[in-house]
Amino acid sequence: MSPSVVAALPRSVHTIQRALAQEAAHRKRAVDAGVEVRRSEAQRLVAEMAIDRLKDATRERIRTAPLTEAGFRTVQDVFAYGDRLQHLPGIGATTASRIRGAAQTIWQATYEEMPVRVDIAKPTPQTSELLHALGSWDATRKTRNATTDLARVEALAPFANRIGRDASDILVIAADATHDDFVEAVKAVDSRAALVGAAERSPAPADPWQDFMSRPADYFAMLQELGFLTEDDAAVEGGLPEEVIEAVRRFELDTEHLTASLRGYQSFGARFALVQRKVIIGDEMGLGKTIEALAVLTHLRAKGSQHALVVCPAAVVTNWTREIQSKSALRAHRLHGPGRDAALRSWTRQGGVAVTTYETLGWLTPAIGDLDELACVVLDEAHYIKNPAAQRSQRSARIIDRADRAILLTGTPLENRVEEFRNLVGYVRPDLIVDATDLRPRLFRQQVAPAYLRRNQEDVLSELPELVEVDEWLPMSPADHAAYRDAVYAGNFQAMRQAAMLQGPRSEKMGRLVEIVQEAEDNGRRVIVFSHFLEVLREVHAALPGQVFGPLTGSVPAARRQELVDAFSAAGHGAVLVSQIVAGGVGLNIQAASVVVICEPQLKPTTEWQAIARARRMGQLQSVQVHRLLSEEGADVRVTQILAKKRELFADFAAISEIADTAPEALDVSEAELVREVVDEERRRLFSGPSRTSQPA
Repeated sequence: MSPSVVAALPRSVHTIQRALAQEAAHRKRAVDAGVEVRRSEAQRLVAEMAIDRLKDATRERIRTAPLTEAGFRTVQDVFAYGDRLQHLPGIGATTASRIRGAAQTIWQATYEEMPVRVDIAKPTPQTSELLHALGSWDATRKTRNATTDLARVEALAPFANRIGRDASDILVIAADATHDDFVEAVKAVDSRAALVGAAERSPAPADPWQDFMSRPADYFAMLQELGFLTEDDAAVEGGLPEEVIEAVRRFELDTEHLTASLRGYQSFGARFALVQRKVIIGDEMGLGKTIEALAVLTHLRAKGSQHALVVCPAAVVTNWTREIQSKSALRAHRLHGPGRDAALRSWTRQGGVAVTTYETLGWLTPAIGDLDELACVVLDEAHYIKNPAAQRSQRSARIIDRADRAILLTGTPLENRVEEFRNLVGYVRPDLIVDATDLRPRLFRQQVAPAYLRRNQEDVLSELPELVEVDEWLPMSPADHAAYRDAVYAGNFQAMRQAAMLQGPRSEKMGRLVEIVQEAEDNGRRVIVFSHFLEVLREVHAALPGQVFGPLTGSVPAARRQELVDAFSAAGHGAVLVSQIVAGGVGLNIQAASVVVICEPQLKPTTEWQAIARARRMGQLQSVQVHRLLSEEGADVRVTQILAKKRELFADFAAISEIADTAPEALDVSEAELVREVVDEERRRLFSGPSRTSQPA
């Protein structure tokens, strides 16, 4: 064998081993920081515990009267007094030892039961250090999921350490491998080292708080991986039959091509889909059904499969392609809109994940029939095929039959729509006997259990209340686009911002808003809808069914505002409060709402933060879901991009939350500057002409 084949191997092995050592060091730092956060929080609680808690810890065997008479108020006072305890009147050496033992027992129990929480409203030095350590650890975890390559490094390391630079020929003899296997292993290690080396030059987040706020799910997944968040096994398993649970537990998930961290319940959901082959995942909105499906697709790719398909509503095609690109190493192909023919040819030849819509299945079906294999089809918003008589349902059913595996995603609980849900079950498991005439939810759940997994946020997210933020990138309908084009031509920036919400039933944003409200009702949640514009609020109030309160605007007297909030809080599930974002975003507690919808991006980040904080505050027992309705083109894109760049300018500050507390205006941008930039850019894009910007309202 020529020495050139292994020339780079020693350096490659060294690079990977150095990366592993760095990762281990950062991981230890993160563990130590988490322990300190937990210790600090336990200390705070013990300092607030009444001294009488010592009785509970000793089943009334300790008298606390002498402690109370000596001025002791909390359990922490016992630790502060230390060895002097035995000299207090009525307390000898034996009793003092028992008291200190009881206090230590309380402290230890408090510490062990204490989850690690990160409160963005109350940053502490301990949580700042924890986020910094987690961000640094995540930046160095570039060998994560590379199990096969790491095994190759371990096997080749002794050989790499003995290679001489002056060798003219190399003879390799392996009892259980061929020459080609050896060369392939060397090339894989060299390739992995190149990736690791490039990653080493990527710095950790400059502002860990900002990074945490932009991707909290990744940080919580890391905390769970380190053992600082726990899950209830029964809740994670979703009431599945015991034999299915055991099979899922035994299944090993290969995440080599997945670049995002998985929560325990997400890993369980992915393994459930792989074990049962064709299933419905009905996790509540905000739990990450998309990442569960991606984990399945990356596992199949690691096992040699080439082609997968995602079918979804047109409104979420962009979201799916972005998620595939940002959270996996899989290639995404957009088989929708202009360029879909070329994308289809690319997917057919190169493999990857094709993303298409229910409406384009008729065009796509012949091509799918020509594929050698279709490893998996994912059908998002599966209620779109609840009617078996519909053409798109029939086309979807044929693709489900054609695919080796299928995952139907829906956030709607089956208990509310038994008949429709039975139809969905029939697509994936026609062999299951489901009696839809007996509408007892428990019985029905048992019948569909082999094919259906659902978990609620409150059951599996121990760190609640959590903020779950979803950017809903939506296409413009023809009516939306026409209104937007007219507004750009007139140079009317505020009309540009409203255009996609004022077209009634022809508005993509309004249609998505109706869906969010319906799903919130199905999941027992209430909704608050924010907009800057009064006309948008009036349109929303008229378009939404059910109990709609408001609009709550700046002209509504303070007393009347509270009456509206009280009536909304007392209303049933699915109730909606419609509010101007400035009026509802300050001074009111709207914690009855756990779903927040923002109809257009705001020009000042602090406006959104304050509005969200009205719902996400002490007393909120549910996680808070924030949906931002954003158009795929136009002002929404430009405003979002500009504000993202502006936020990056503040990365030099130690913690963005501290700046926001002391000087909220520091995070805002010049509105006049932003208006000019967006209008000029849009006029060039649509008309290639100069700006005629009207004054912002």
